[in-house]
Amino acid sequence: MNYVYMLRCADNSLYCGWTTDLESRIVQHNAGKGAKYTRSRLPVKLVYFEMYEDRHEALSREWHLKHLKRAEKIKLAESREGKTISADENTR
Repeated sequence: MNYVYMLRCADNSLYCGWTTDLESRIVQHNAGKGAKYTRSRLPVKLVYFEMYEDRHEALSREWHLKHLKRAEKIKLAESREGKTISADENTR
């Protein structure tokens, strides 16, 4: 499964990415081993995700999310607030 996700960083900025293992990727981000952007903005919190079977679709959606305006990203995140795949606080 491929995931497109959005994180809220400690400075309140939003980061979008994709992965095949969402829980592990969030752990990597919070351990400072994720994207360069998030390393200086820890901790991060998962605020939104989508699942795709096709990698190409996921990458296309990631590109689309990265080009949304901040207000549109916030609206999208609020539409799915609290719907994560883990009860672990690091991924909520």
